[in-house]
Amino acid sequence: MAITVKEVTTDRQFRQFYKFQNRLYRKCKYYVPTLDADQKHSLKDDPALKYCRRKLFLAYDSSGRVVGRVQGIINPRYNNFYSLSRVRFGWFDFEEDPAIAQALIEAVEKWGKAEGMTEIHGPLAYNTLGRQGMLVEGFDKEPQVNCLYNYPYYVDYMQQMGFEKECDWVQYEMDPGQGLPEKLGRISKLLVERYGLKVLNINKIKRNKALKEKLLTQFFEIYNEAFKAVYNFIPLTKEEEEEMGNHYFSYLRNGLTCMVLDKDDNLAAFGVSIPSLSRALKRARGKLFPIGWLFIVIAFIWYRKVDLLLLGSAPKWQSKGLSAIFHTKMETTYVRKKLKSAISNPQIEDNIAALKVWESYQKEFYMRRRCWIRKID
Repeated sequence: MAITVKEVTTDRQFRQFYKFQNRLYRKCKYYVPTLDADQKHSLKDDPALKYCRRKLFLAYDSSGRVVGRVQGIINPRYNNFYSLSRVRFGWFDFEEDPAIAQALIEAVEKWGKAEGMTEIHGPLAYNTLGRQGMLVEGFDKEPQVNCLYNYPYYVDYMQQMGFEKECDWVQYEMDPGQGLPEKLGRISKLLVERYGLKVLNINKIKRNKALKEKLLTQFFEIYNEAFKAVYNFIPLTKEEEEEMGNHYFSYLRNGLTCMVLDKDDNLAAFGVSIPSLSRALKRARGKLFPIGWLFIVIAFIWYRKVDLLLLGSAPKWQSKGLSAIFHTKMETTYVRKKLKSAISNPQIEDNIAALKVWESYQKEFYMRRRCWIRKID
């Protein structure tokens, strides 16, 4: 099949770009549709676009039908941080034909080479908190809303094109109602008493604008410091922090999220989980209106599954075991609500400290995602 790749330059092409993946996966029972509104925002108004350079490409077959898409991204903050010259690809979706995948990657490589790049890697978003990593194991499972899904043939085509593994992220599924390990409960109580710590009520934070702003600032200070050793990490800008903070804060529910303050009322540790919205987005089919929003609201009220998003501690508290506190708080809620499943956020497979958190729990492997890389000829 003859494949033609064109840069997105018109409104019609832009609509075809952000709607393509929902059309490609419309018959896949595991795929979780993206909301059109979220796609448009990420492609037009994301704060990262103020410093990233990018190009959008569509692939067409001989009849002029759209059969694939990709976004090429050059993130100068990433390249400067690691002293590299890399172009990344994301929003990478295509029908089952290796010629389509090849043509899209070549378009990104050609642009990247013209910009002085020497390597290409992905799938990646603009920054570390975006949807990234190609699924390589777990195709028969439903992804979290903040994670990508792809067909198995993607992996075969990446290998055929000479891409190699750069890094893998792994996820686990746990029974959140299995009960709190007794040891963690004892440690949690001891730490609170010893250091004068306290656990904040999320609803109280939402009602106090000044407190919310203070904690969000401290949260991202911790994030940028604690996660800088994680592979492919990129520090966030203030604008990115503000958007991410306001977006995710509205999702937080008391008991599912735990914020631990020290005796001086500074953020010491946090655990963040939210009700799973995957089934709700399936029912919404990419549209908030006329009733897509209702499915999402219902998912926040009646749920039996949660997504575990972020866990962390301020640098000075990282060796104190404060994870016992937020695990105790969150697990108590999980048991009380009789939840059935909890899915961990993707973790780099060699991030031993992050994976060690789950050692106290019975768990099963859920999904594996990969970032691919190759040299640009």
